[in-house]
Amino acid sequence: MFVNRARRPLRFQQRGIVILAAVWLLGASAFEAAAASVWTLDSASSSLKYQSVKKITVVETNKIRNLSGTIQPDGAASVSIDLNSVETGVDIRNVRMRFLFFESFKYPTATVSARVDPAAFADLPTKRRLEMKLPFTLDLHGVVKQLQADVVVTMISDTMVSVASDGPVEIKAEDFGLGPAIEKLERAGDVTNIVPIGSVSFDFVFISGAKAPTAPAAAASNGPIVTDAAKQSYTAEECHNRFDVISRTGAIYFKSGSADLDPASRPLLTVALDAIVKCPALKIEIAGHTDSDGSGEENMKLSQRRAEAVVAYLRSDGVAAVRLSAKGYGANRPVAPNDTNKNKALNRRIEFVEAPSGE
Repeated sequence: MFVNRARRPLRFQQRGIVILAAVWLLGASAFEAAAASVWTLDSASSSLKYQSVKKITVVETNKIRNLSGTIQPDGAASVSIDLNSVETGVDIRNVRMRFLFFESFKYPTATVSARVDPAAFADLPTKRRLEMKLPFTLDLHGVVKQLQADVVVTMISDTMVSVASDGPVEIKAEDFGLGPAIEKLERAGDVTNIVPIGSVSFDFVFISGAKAPTAPAAAASNGPIVTDAAKQSYTAEECHNRFDVISRTGAIYFKSGSADLDPASRPLLTVALDAIVKCPALKIEIAGHTDSDGSGEENMKLSQRRAEAVVAYLRSDGVAAVRLSAKGYGANRPVAPNDTNKNKALNRRIEFVEAPSGE
């Protein structure tokens, strides 16, 4: 009897080991099967944040909410970042970051791409967590750069994996031609000393075999949000913010001494058109301004013709004539001294001035 009782626990232990081994093998097999399929980024569970510093010591943390991406079975990974979904918590700051910094009317998307060796994840089902250095390519503001990040890969389940930054990833503004954009932010926000380096952190969650979401879920705190493109109309505050910031972009161009619109102006004019349509209670004065070079009379005429050219463009796209007016101010309303080429360029501008439709 004693011998039999002694052997019974041994048999139970052996069975337990066999059961645990079977469970592990099933889990590993499930992960291997999932790894052979496409992994799709779950935007509602993922996050992308960046920190910036102004006035030397003031740190701000912002999010970019709309993300999409995939990891292919061969290890090719790509994440698309919707720069029109910047979320700072304040609408005017959102619009400044989009239009003045990222210039999302020209560069609406940033893309992160990388290629990883699937064999590097062979131990993930057992270790559940791996740390590695991940080289990647960032396409931002029309510039492509090779960078590297320390990442932590965590197996949340057999069909869900997190790829998260293990420490901040530094992005230098000058590397992506964003130096002038920082100056625009400083002028618009009346702030100084914005540090030209941002610290980015991310947590990308991928699901095996999942389909990308078909529409943004505005209620999610970290997930996708509805951007301007999907809105039917703007509030009075949103209208004011958009016309104010559009007027500060300096992205409506003319040939020197001419009122002929440069085709490079079209991206911003498209955004302006969208704002006019979604702010039906407003009339808009298109105000033309020049620098002080040349005679006052000629500058007045040139600014008037340029304002009229913008009005004509918007009318051709269907804006009712009664909602638009053109006014040239010549060099009478400078925003900077006319003492350098840089300041003169600031003074040569088109502004969108709002007024209630009853006026």
